Amino acid sequence: MMHTEGDTWVCRSCENEESRDSQAEAAMTTQDGQRDDGTPDVADATQDATETMQEPCPTEDCDSEQAYYEMMPKPGGSYEVRLFTCVECGHKWRES
Repeated sequence: MMHTEGDTWVCRSCENEESRDSQAEAAMTTQDGQRDDGTPDVADATQDATETMQEPCPTEDCDSEQAYYEMMPKPGGSYEVRLFTCVECGHKWRES
């Protein structure tokens, strides 16, 4: 992220400097006046899952022993989380 120092843009991490350009700056946007639309939608990892495995559904009303699954990297971590969708009732859960 760059910040201004007089007539110069300076990078906060590498200290690279560039001259300011008023025309380019006019096209830039800032956070001032922007609205927060909330958290963006995230795609459902189990939506197109085709792999199934023997995994009992945790729902009390369902006796299914099969579930679709998808492996997803865990944000900020070095391991993955497995997302399940019951073949019978569609209930979703995860195992990390």
